[in-house]
Amino acid sequence: MIRLAIRVAAADAELVLAELLELAPSGVEENELPDGRVEYAVYGASGELPALPDLEAAASGALVEIVTSEVDDDWDQQWKAFHKPVSIENGGRVLRVRPPWEKADSGADQIDLVVDPGQAFGTGAHATTRLCLELLLALEPVGGCVDLGCGSGVLSIAAAKLGWMPVLAVDHEAESVEATIANAAANGVAVTAARFDLRRDGPVPTAPLVLANLLLPLLLEVASAGFDQEPPRLMIASGLLVEQADEVAEAFADAHGLLERDRRISGEWAALLLARHSI
Repeated sequence: MIRLAIRVAAADAELVLAELLELAPSGVEENELPDGRVEYAVYGASGELPALPDLEAAASGALVEIVTSEVDDDWDQQWKAFHKPVSIENGGRVLRVRPPWEKADSGADQIDLVVDPGQAFGTGAHATTRLCLELLLALEPVGGCVDLGCGSGVLSIAAAKLGWMPVLAVDHEAESVEATIANAAANGVAVTAARFDLRRDGPVPTAPLVLANLLLPLLLEVASAGFDQEPPRLMIASGLLVEQADEVAEAFADAHGLLERDRRISGEWAALLLARHSI
């Protein structure tokens, strides 16, 4: 069995991941390296893995290196070892995100969220997702929610469990839409998921709360394209490097009157809570 790892700079990681999932839609292993880079890995027999030219094209100029190594036949169990439960706490609430092979912590007073990391990216472990969940936990629901770029549905499902209803999750990847629907069903919550291309489909769907864990270019696209109705009351924007946060805050303030109310930072990543100035 071969482990094929692609290492990229953190600033380019999520863009590369989106392209990589076109080649490996069943999911990838994600690791943050000590030098600040991000490693994405896939497993399989040599003939089953993506070709090196395809990987290089997917990574474009962001590629740092590609590393291959042989692994034992129990690689699937080793892969599971990388996905452990993640707990996020804020405002007196605790949310625990876990893969399905980890048991629920029945003795704790917390919200349990189950996500299959093999279906699509986004398990709650990445700093940008944790920051979004941290901000979300402190909010009191005031209606529905839209999750832009839903991935595996972590944010959508968390919003539904916290009382934001109805929830609409959108993503341009069919695999992400399918994963969100499956994960929502596994958690016993109602989430509607649909395909939507943030770059091409015009004004984005909106609701009292909009969640947008996206890359800087996509967030700026959303600010430029606007919303299909009045701007949300609240918006959580993440997927940002710390030095990009001011630009995003200014873009949504200028275009839609969404003002920064909170900012959370974890390492080199940042997330913003924006609120409409009229509330």
